[in-house]
Amino acid sequence: MNDQRPVAIIIFIFLIGLVLLTKLFMIQVMDDSFMKKAERNAIQRVVDHPYRGLVYDRNGKLLVYNNPIFDLMIVPKEFEVGDTTRFLELFKITKEELIESYQAARKYSWVKPSPLIKQISTTDFARMQDYLIDYPGLFIMTRSVRSYPLPIAAHALGYIGEINARQLERDSTNYYVQGDYVGLSGMERFYEDDLRGEKGVKYKMVNVRGVDKGPFKDGEYDTASVAGKNITSTIDMDLQKYGEFLMGGKKGSVVAIEPKTGEILAMISAPYYNPNDLTGADFSKTYRSLNSDESKPLFNRPIMATYPPGSIFKVVQSLIGLQEGILTPNTTFACNKSLVACHNHPSPVNLFGAIRNSCNPYYHQAFRQIINQEVSSNTYKDTEIGLNAWREKVLKFGLGSRLGVDMPNEKGGSVPSSKYYDRFYGEGRWKYSTIYSLSIGQGEMLVTPLQMANLAAIFANKGFYYPPHLVKAIDNDPTQIPEKYRTKNEVGVDAHHFDMIQDAMAEALYGTATRAIMKDLVIAGKTGTAQNPHGEDHSVFVAFAPKDDPKIAIAVYVENAGWGGRAAASTASLMIEKYIRKEITRPELEQYVLAGNFIY
Repeated sequence: MNDQRPVAIIIFIFLIGLVLLTKLFMIQVMDDSFMKKAERNAIQRVVDHPYRGLVYDRNGKLLVYNNPIFDLMIVPKEFEVGDTTRFLELFKITKEELIESYQAARKYSWVKPSPLIKQISTTDFARMQDYLIDYPGLFIMTRSVRSYPLPIAAHALGYIGEINARQLERDSTNYYVQGDYVGLSGMERFYEDDLRGEKGVKYKMVNVRGVDKGPFKDGEYDTASVAGKNITSTIDMDLQKYGEFLMGGKKGSVVAIEPKTGEILAMISAPYYNPNDLTGADFSKTYRSLNSDESKPLFNRPIMATYPPGSIFKVVQSLIGLQEGILTPNTTFACNKSLVACHNHPSPVNLFGAIRNSCNPYYHQAFRQIINQEVSSNTYKDTEIGLNAWREKVLKFGLGSRLGVDMPNEKGGSVPSSKYYDRFYGEGRWKYSTIYSLSIGQGEMLVTPLQMANLAAIFANKGFYYPPHLVKAIDNDPTQIPEKYRTKNEVGVDAHHFDMIQDAMAEALYGTATRAIMKDLVIAGKTGTAQNPHGEDHSVFVAFAPKDDPKIAIAVYVENAGWGGRAAASTASLMIEKYIRKEITRPELEQYVLAGNFIY
């Protein structure tokens, strides 16, 4: 008997161990409910999303702020639901939506949280939170969406939205995860890294029902989120608002710049939309509606639409001719309408008169002298050489390439080179008679409204510009904006040549833009009529004021509105008055612009 006792003890211990191992196997392998309870009874990692930086106008007025919203997050591995019908009623979603969201969450990750219901309002959040303890695997994550005190500047400010798969793939920093919001257009996209802030993390103790039991180890391992940097925009809120008021019901662009700095004072793209419409839970629905609208309200015309510059380009031709010594203020040509059509005015005219009266035949003849300088006895080769040399001078005015504004999707326009005509007509098979329409800003030349406003700034500054930009300072520090916006660009024309040009532009208002004349404030401007093969021509006007101490340079395009001295010049003059005098003293001109009957 004594010899059998140790064997019995060993067998007993073995059986106990076998039972324990079997139970452990059941817990860990066959049934993971204990694992789920253990995890939920321990620590829950919650990402603390930062508030995006606020955006102010140049005078400290708030343009963009944040509103809290809530996302219902799901961890597929932990999610349990008993009564599906009750769940759908409580959380106000359909069965199809639940299945779709759950499958998307599983596809993203079995163990990582992702959104089940996005952008829940404060009211719905208050109603839902009492039921969350009944559904393991669900919790609320607080985020924020953008809000706008005034429904203006939608194209300049941009909008945010949920990051897509392609953007996630390109994120080399691994900052973003599925469900994060990111700047998609305008300043929101360009300054994303500054505006987004830094995420924080909180570790919470939760019981088996998912009830918050407080911070893990009193928050010892928590990291606080850091709000994004605030941005001071160059936009003048009052001027922007007034510009959108004037452009209501029209198609076109207004861009106003402070010449001495390149700061954009107003950027209007018409038609426009209310930026508040692209926030909240209805974002996708509203975006689809705007995107399918035939008037293209999402299209950012100031930086994406391209037009022939029209007669405004005559000022650039004048400056190039003066700098090259081909033209002088006294260079005189007859208004020979057999060369190109023109309106009636005194003839012949010198350079001052050509600008004042916008004489087409004058620039036809002047441009020929700029192009054909008899460098080659072959007229075809001579035209090729002259065109390429002329093009290099034009490019210095910020035309033919992107200016580099702090917005995505800017277009660069077009200044044709000899290679363009070689492809179209064949090498050595074109000459001046092929390209003469460039003399008056027509033909194959294209510019954006932003480039035209920058031209106005160049005329105001007598030969230089700072690249146009929308941000004045980041966290009240102007040195945080990109260096290129504080770098002067010279156009290669001596300053003294601009004296006569500015005087002629001031006088031009009495020739082709009498509606723009303002008492006791000298505006220097130039009209243009951009040809449109699809309908009425576009009305164009650029200007700066006051002439002797410019505070504002402006370009206005009003599509299908005809002559530049009507719609565009009137709009520009009102914008200048609003900015400089802070009030409108010509209500009859304002009513004329609002009525929109420009071609009659």
